Amino acid sequence: MKWSWKLTDVAGIGIYIHATFLLIVLWVAFGEWSRGGTPGAVAGAVIFVLALFACVVLHELGHALTARRYGIATRDITLLPIGGVARLERMPEDPMQELAVALAGPAVNFAIAGGLFLMLAASGTPALQLDPGAGFFPRLMTINLGLGLFNLLPAFPMDGGRVLRALLATRMEYTRATRTAAVVGQAFAFLLGFAGLMGNPVLLFIALFVWMGAEGEASMVEVRSAMGGVPMARAMITDFHALSPDDSLQHAVDMILAGSQQDFPVVQGDAVVGVLTRADLLRALTQLGPESPVAGAMRRDFQVVESTEMLETAFRRLQGCDCRVMPVVSRGKLVGLLTPENMGEFLMIQAAMGRSGRLRI
Repeated sequence: MKWSWKLTDVAGIGIYIHATFLLIVLWVAFGEWSRGGTPGAVAGAVIFVLALFACVVLHELGHALTARRYGIATRDITLLPIGGVARLERMPEDPMQELAVALAGPAVNFAIAGGLFLMLAASGTPALQLDPGAGFFPRLMTINLGLGLFNLLPAFPMDGGRVLRALLATRMEYTRATRTAAVVGQAFAFLLGFAGLMGNPVLLFIALFVWMGAEGEASMVEVRSAMGGVPMARAMITDFHALSPDDSLQHAVDMILAGSQQDFPVVQGDAVVGVLTRADLLRALTQLGPESPVAGAMRRDFQVVESTEMLETAFRRLQGCDCRVMPVVSRGKLVGLLTPENMGEFLMIQAAMGRSGRLRI
């Protein structure tokens, strides 16, 4: 995610902080200072916010580590003003696995709250307090309990919405279950937005996030459903140009200007040895000059896809590698290219032909 800085790695997962996260820290510090708080009180308020977001990281790690049990990796976890976002490579297709992954995050909050409750009970300190004058740990316990309960609201794509989708998917088709959960999530977003109009702008922000997230998730699942059963060979680009490692960067520039292709596979013999993207080409032109060979600018770490693979599988890999182009090979020989643009065009054509009743795949 842009404007994010890496803090550390936990269990092999990168933890990032988004630039906008600093806004909530500054807002809390300014709020405490404007109320006449001492420097110590301001520091205490900031420390409390950081402790709270540490609990948010643990919440997201609950999702990530549970997903890892099912062979699903997590790209990273990013802290935002509204919470944390764990970018899983994909969600489990098995409803019970998705249920476990979705419940793992709130379970972490409940575990933290339970641990703090036992600690406070042992010390004789009253728990369940939100009063700023209350102790650090009673407030932290209360907020963790609230976070766990709030995340279980059936507002897709929040955890509760994913729980709802998983339960629905045990009784109906996955795409229909997703659309139903998205509608319920958008209904909750409308209610949150209405409550936000009563004077809580944070609820308005959360409502917008839930509404857009629900629609985006439903659309993504529908796209994946449309790709189901479609072989890679039906959607790949077959009219393309390839480069040689010895070609000059100027030759690549001429090919871009002469046509519409922006990214090129680099082939030596029959083997694909690299990929030259437009961004890498522009960077190399500045640093190396137009007469430098393509070999000095191409990416040697790239993904390839077999022409016999299904389009849905290739789409997941294209998303997972964050790359603009994937060479398609058959028995090691380059036969096509896959890009996000041509996949989008394929889906639009498929939808148009489906509406006209002449879909043939």
